[in-house]
Amino acid sequence: MIRRFARPYAKAIIDVAESAQRANTIRAELDKFDQARRESTDLQDVFANPGIELDAKFKIAHAIASKLGLSDLTGKALEVLIRNHRINDLGSVVDAMAEMINDELNVAIADVRSAHKLSEQETAQLRKTLEQKFGKRVEVRVTTDPALLGGFVAKVGSEIFDASVHGKITKFREQLQ
Repeated sequence: MIRRFARPYAKAIIDVAESAQRANTIRAELDKFDQARRESTDLQDVFANPGIELDAKFKIAHAIASKLGLSDLTGKALEVLIRNHRINDLGSVVDAMAEMINDELNVAIADVRSAHKLSEQETAQLRKTLEQKFGKRVEVRVTTDPALLGGFVAKVGSEIFDASVHGKITKFREQLQ
């Protein structure tokens, strides 16, 4: 779930980017920064500590952004988030941006759990089927979950398609009761 405060920041960044494609690039850069921040408890502590001056936080953020090869616009977005004490909530802003950009580009995200690793052909067929169902371009993100025994579970927005062996067994069990 996207937190309420994240939407205005996401909207502002998208508006400044001036195109959905450029906003998507900035979103990816912000996500890259957020991954680096999440991997370091020291960085999380520095950005959360109100005793550390903003200039020091800006310098740290710009050093990381420079090392990651992020654009100036992304650096300015990071400054705004640091100034407003929202940098440790960057993931929510990135999620809100992704939702807004995907709506604008008519893209749906399908989170798929599969019992085994899907081949490229299987993934392409699943994407094609979901695109026909939703009338949008679909990006498929696949994770492996051996607990499903066989098949897959796809979640697109709030809709869930359960074509797993585990799901079929559960439905059968419910029908017997």
